[in-house]
Amino acid sequence: MRPEWTAARRIVVKIGSALLVDRATGALKSTWLNSLGDDIAALIASGKEVILVSSGAIAFGRGALGLPKGALKLDESQAAAAAGQISLAHAYQDLFRARGLVAAQVLLTLGDTEERRRYLNARSTIETLLRLKAIPVVNENDTVATSEIRYGDNDRLAARVASMCSADCLVLLSDIDGLYTAPPAQNPRAEFIPEVREITPAIEAMAGDAGTELSRGGMVTKVAAARIATGGGAHMVIALGKVLNPLAALGAPDKRATWFLAPSDPVAARKRWIAGTLEPRGVLVIDAGAAAALDAGKSLLPAGVRRIEGAFDRGDAVVIRSVDGRDLGRGLSAYARADAERIMGKKSSEIAALVGYEGRAEIVHRDDMALVARKS
Repeated sequence: MRPEWTAARRIVVKIGSALLVDRATGALKSTWLNSLGDDIAALIASGKEVILVSSGAIAFGRGALGLPKGALKLDESQAAAAAGQISLAHAYQDLFRARGLVAAQVLLTLGDTEERRRYLNARSTIETLLRLKAIPVVNENDTVATSEIRYGDNDRLAARVASMCSADCLVLLSDIDGLYTAPPAQNPRAEFIPEVREITPAIEAMAGDAGTELSRGGMVTKVAAARIATGGGAHMVIALGKVLNPLAALGAPDKRATWFLAPSDPVAARKRWIAGTLEPRGVLVIDAGAAAALDAGKSLLPAGVRRIEGAFDRGDAVVIRSVDGRDLGRGLSAYARADAERIMGKKSSEIAALVGYEGRAEIVHRDDMALVARKS
């Protein structure tokens, strides 16, 4: 059994349309879905957190609306998504309710995982759902996301969700059992690759775009998803999903699957992204007590902020600086400058009265902060 699987605490599972919807009838594959529900319930009972990223709304809706096989026009795709999403949500609600669990629908576009303010909102919602023991069921908001319907795929969306939520493992359940040196349907001599430690141009060249009319993804999108996921610190596995209880099967010692290994853990990857990728928009100058709290692994509270510089919005990167001028690190601000000025120097219990809404207790949460290493 792979240690990447047994040690994972937070797992994102992506389900492809071809696994969920019968291609001939357009009906939900209830037996398979129930077996997956059993697997997820078992994972949660063992103390793990599970986020589901589900394709299938368009595939499900096209059957319900009697749309023909083959490529759909944009307005037909949006109509199919609208009809399929409500049925899909009810299916997941019934699936998990029967197992004493709560399903929660989260509709995202790729923009929600890329624009920092929307990113923080989406991440906070999913984190809260997990804390309340609900299962977030994420789907692309195909009804309104026109460019994603044309070119998007839930493989990359799942990878962005995994990165956003600091997941330990991303599982892509597919109609193929992993990566081969060439598309096996086209080349019977193609060799299976059980493990990828680095995504090189040679690895990318092995992927062939083998999507179907039900599934817009192919191996190309899965390798692209692996680059996103591993860059965010999550291991990723491509596994055959057509079998019953596919997640239980993933834990078998002889399970055939392709693992893409992350070079670092999710927390380290996230802090590296904050420290080295984002351009800071402002500065928070903090007192000695707050600086000591940061050294001890605490979040930055409003009470410790003495001065604010720059123009920034919620979710923007800011420099955290001591009163004597030392740059202590960078972080993502939980408040725009105007609100940050209202609450600086104040107790967290006063935030709601000062800004008019229940905001976060921290101005920069420790998970959204990368500190500069102190010289000994």
